[in-house]
Amino acid sequence: MNPQELGPEAAGSRVQQPAYNDDLGGDLFERHCLGTTAETVAGVQLQDGMIPWFPGGHCDPWNHVEAAMALLVAGYRVEAERAFQWLASTQLPDGSWYNYYLESGIEDYRKDTNVCAYVATGVWFHYLHTKDAGFLASMWPVVARAIDFVLAWQCSDGTVLWSLEPDGTPGSYALLTGSSSIYLSLRCAVACAEQLGLERPEWELSAGRLRHAILRGDELFEPKRNYAMDWYYPVLSGAVRATKGIERIRERWMEFVMGGLGVRCVSERPWVTAAETAECVIALDCLGLSGEARALFETTRGLRCEDGSYWTGLVFPEQIPFPGGERSTYTAAAVVLAANALAGQGASSGLFRGEGLPDLPDLSASVGAVADPAQQP
Repeated sequence: MNPQELGPEAAGSRVQQPAYNDDLGGDLFERHCLGTTAETVAGVQLQDGMIPWFPGGHCDPWNHVEAAMALLVAGYRVEAERAFQWLASTQLPDGSWYNYYLESGIEDYRKDTNVCAYVATGVWFHYLHTKDAGFLASMWPVVARAIDFVLAWQCSDGTVLWSLEPDGTPGSYALLTGSSSIYLSLRCAVACAEQLGLERPEWELSAGRLRHAILRGDELFEPKRNYAMDWYYPVLSGAVRATKGIERIRERWMEFVMGGLGVRCVSERPWVTAAETAECVIALDCLGLSGEARALFETTRGLRCEDGSYWTGLVFPEQIPFPGGERSTYTAAAVVLAANALAGQGASSGLFRGEGLPDLPDLSASVGAVADPAQQP
């Protein structure tokens, strides 16, 4: 991969940095110059609303939603809503999206269930931040189709198959990170429904079964224990909290956290990534570990570039950017969203802590069991 660098000239002469947004919290926002960071994300957005990883790069709907959420809290509401409209315009008849899009067309025709579900998190985040019931209602059909598509691939053990091949063949396993993210998206989807006066008991049942699967342990999922996301995402999603959550984080802290530098993407490699660091910050905040969260957040400054963008990762001790030259919009977005969570101001800042989300049941996988989609003819 030879991505283009995101330089100042690409960072958005066509957009104007908005006024400071108090929801990000004064000292944190200003000290990290996160308004400038959001400007670099807005500068990469295409006219149709799509937000690639970097200029000339591809876009996946999950990271696209993450970028839209960051734009919203940084004051770029027009750009954020254009991003959501891109999702509405590109959604497939079955409620899904393809894995990777280019400005010129489709790069990867696979469908990732977690990627498709995340629109619900983004739409609920938008409602919490703006209280715009009209926008919520307009995006509801998109959310409903996406969630119905995803839940068609939930297995009898509560997990959700991670992907469908271009020919429609379902994947043979579930991923812990993806299933955890789907759990958060299901909670957000139920919240959207309730706000609109609708009921989706089948979604609540599916969310309960999914949480039960996550709590049962990693053995239900394809082994990815060396990836940091499998470590912290069950906590970030709200599936694992309280004492169990703290135990999970502390158990492998030394394995994933490089002191003063950030979080390794992969446990056996000295590669620190800003997105994983920022997401781990959010997970710590969800557990009430505010001191640890703020200290870890400070390490993201080591990956910040002069124009406000962020290197995707750095290899230590050489401090070599990896992948080479890549400064990604989703990385910048993760840092902005971590700052928003730590600031604790405004309704959207509490989303990952579960504020404004319904409590869903933890049900036995035998309740409401369905046939494994992988076994369907």
